[in-house]
Amino acid sequence: MAIKIPDTLKKARKNRKGDGKINTEVEMIDAEEERLWEHNPLEALKYERIEKRRFLNWLSRFTISICNGLVFIVLLYLLFYLDVKDTSRDLVNILVGAYVAVLAKSTDYWFKDKEDAEDKESAALNGNGDT
Repeated sequence: MAIKIPDTLKKARKNRKGDGKINTEVEMIDAEEERLWEHNPLEALKYERIEKRRFLNWLSRFTISICNGLVFIVLLYLLFYLDVKDTSRDLVNILVGAYVAVLAKSTDYWFKDKEDAEDKESAALNGNGDT
């Protein structure tokens, strides 16, 4: 059974958003960013660059992982559904075996705990990192 939120609470939440006070997590983050830009713009610029680089790294790793998966699917399709010459079939079979290791590494990247250089850099900027 779903929990029903009373209409009065929904209206109160909508009214709180523009009241000039920090009531939500998003407002708190925005206020901290504005304060940092006002008091220390160089440090704010460092944070912005780290976040942009972190996003671009994630996007490139995600794209490479998707491409690896698609290549593996194409190789499986070649191996099982198309008539390929015997010499080429051996090559496709070898490539499928090699791609199993590539997919295992890709899966390890996405699902194992790891330490990123960007996380260490962010921690160092916050004063939490080991120097």
